Amino acid sequence: MTAYVFPPPAPPSAPVAGADTRFPLRRVYCIGRNYAAHAIEMGHDPDREPPFFFQKNPDNLDFSGGFPYPAETADVHHEVELAVALGAGGRNISETDALAHVWGYAVALDMTRRDLQAAAKAAGRPWEIGKAFEHSAPMGQLHPVTAVGHPAQGAIRLTVNGVIRQSGDLNQMIWKLPEIIAHLSRFFVLAAGDVILTGTPSGVGPVQRGDVMEAAIDGLAPLTVTVV
Repeated sequence: MTAYVFPPPAPPSAPVAGADTRFPLRRVYCIGRNYAAHAIEMGHDPDREPPFFFQKNPDNLDFSGGFPYPAETADVHHEVELAVALGAGGRNISETDALAHVWGYAVALDMTRRDLQAAAKAAGRPWEIGKAFEHSAPMGQLHPVTAVGHPAQGAIRLTVNGVIRQSGDLNQMIWKLPEIIAHLSRFFVLAAGDVILTGTPSGVGPVQRGDVMEAAIDGLAPLTVTVV
């Protein structure tokens, strides 16, 4: 038995729809500016440039239904995204084989301290301070591929207090999921337990304490999160 200097924390995991088992989490990769309209609203050219990624921590994924308003910020934005959970990995995965590595899908939010992210961008620094903070990725239950297939199109939307903020379609992704997996696997060794957040449509904006966010993607269980 391994002896630790202090008891290690429980490994992070995600709930699975209709099951008592849980999905163990390893890494969280996020693709930036993967919807053309969102790239434009953030001041960037929507042309198909090579994809880029940033990371969140696996324990940033939160399944509680609450989002504690974070410290050291006055401008927290919502970003609704399709979360992809891998059941297998590898290096240099081909686009043809990429979807065979997917275990399931869920609705997720990439919450962003936009003011801190903007300051990091201006200084040419990494984004983690704006992206990888505690509870920064609320996420719904995972649905296995065997139940929902591979959603390549369908509405993706988010309301705040019943008012639509974001509305798009999964088919508007600039880089499709097989391309995302193949590209990531050139730079990282992917593995079972990895989660990929696939980008957000336009309409990102701020939330305040007391707001109720409702995120939905056709074919998946919706996600309701209250800012506390």
